[in-house]
Amino acid sequence: MYVVTGATGQLGRLVVEGLLAAVPASEITVLVRSADKAASWAERGVRVHEADYSRPETLTGAFAAGDRVLLISGNEFGSRVAQHGAVIDAAKAAGVALLAYTSILGTATFGLGDEHKATEELLRASGLPFALLRNGWYTENYLGDVAGTVERGVVLGSARDGRVATAPRLDYAAAAVAVLTGEGHENRVYELSGDVAWGLAELAAELTKASGRPVEHRDVTPAEHREVLIGAGMPEGFADVFVDVDAGIARGELAGTPGDLARLIGRPTAPLAESVRAALGA
Repeated sequence: MYVVTGATGQLGRLVVEGLLAAVPASEITVLVRSADKAASWAERGVRVHEADYSRPETLTGAFAAGDRVLLISGNEFGSRVAQHGAVIDAAKAAGVALLAYTSILGTATFGLGDEHKATEELLRASGLPFALLRNGWYTENYLGDVAGTVERGVVLGSARDGRVATAPRLDYAAAAVAVLTGEGHENRVYELSGDVAWGLAELAAELTKASGRPVEHRDVTPAEHREVLIGAGMPEGFADVFVDVDAGIARGELAGTPGDLARLIGRPTAPLAESVRAALGA
């Protein structure tokens, strides 16, 4: 079986759809907190297993010997190492053939990477055949409120002139499918990022071009950035994460373009302009 954990998340859904295009539905298992959210897949023949990273007992029977598993990292900051460890333990007990994990670029020193690095250590220590999918930043991280950004006319951040080599989730999902269904990926580490690094000034220019409305880039101090995010309704903890990541971008930690992602998916990664046009419906 090909097993995808966290399957109803934004990345997980794309991975499952990619698998459905590559292998029979009867060979796919999805791990979800709520089976209702996976009902459409169950109707297509996918096996649905309800499980919660925080409740190890729910992982019983989720895996079997020979399975190829994608562990998509959780989103409960501060709890993820224990949660991921429970999945790794259950996979080891079952004797899975491969466990791929969605980590973060090895160049990242900001706090968001700490739990990823700790999970990588657990995975290496487990003795399981593994693949580390060190995902870079998603282009969608900048386009979630694209209409609002255009309306305000400002792309705001505290990354100074730092550059970031993003790719859309669909490209990262395609890479995960390639690793799960391919051969020779055991004990490999992939540094996944877009083909081209860009700065926020370029994002503003692309938004201007695609929308026909002026959008400028405004760089602010980390303290000002945090204040703006919280003022817009973002919880303080998440605001701290975003500001910390911008500091990493300013240091060049998300700008690498090693080409692993394009090689895995067999094509260039989607350029920023294409993602901007799609987000605006242009």
